[in-house]
Amino acid sequence: MKTIEALRAAMAEVEAYYKERGIFQDKFGFGISPALIVIDMAYGWTDPAYAGGSARLDSAIAAIQRLLPIARTKGIPVIYTTSPFPQTQFKSAADFSPKFRKWDERACAIDERVKPWPGEYVVHKEHASAFAGTPLVGHLLGRRVDTLLITGCSTSACVRATATDAKSNQMKPIVIREAVQDRSEILHEFTLFDLQARFADVVGLEEAVGYLNGLTA
Repeated sequence: MKTIEALRAAMAEVEAYYKERGIFQDKFGFGISPALIVIDMAYGWTDPAYAGGSARLDSAIAAIQRLLPIARTKGIPVIYTTSPFPQTQFKSAADFSPKFRKWDERACAIDERVKPWPGEYVVHKEHASAFAGTPLVGHLLGRRVDTLLITGCSTSACVRATATDAKSNQMKPIVIREAVQDRSEILHEFTLFDLQARFADVVGLEEAVGYLNGLTA
């Protein structure tokens, strides 16, 4: 607990510095044509039975469960990412080294609680970013997407990498705080702070829900 308190105090100090200098205060804001991406919510990450799995992701699952029905009702694109099985590279987004023992085909399957509907786009990626080495950017640009609503895991790795690449591809990256999670609270909190400052907007679940509900289907 003391570590988290110290981290928050340090982040508050940095934020005060940013405000004093007038930097990193602007927001990208929501656009008019969003897509919702669910990053790596596969059993290998959501099920603690796997070496890389964590029950900490349950809170993100609950938030994503609120977002999915609204997105689908509004007809906005819903995209999923997961790791390929079997692996095609020695080092991939889901490291198949002995660090992740018990990795199997189920580990790459999207958790039933937030599973894709038929026809929803599933990206099988081998790197942290959903954009790296995948056709995702073409898929989004072909649908004139200007805003990427980002959910999933892990905040400090694949979520961060996807957000920064969305920015690089001229989209508005919007990370939904309650809908992303990490195995470490410290990494989660620091990454959200750093993303908000420089690479993305970080918004609460209720704000995201309000935005989606305000869209014309």
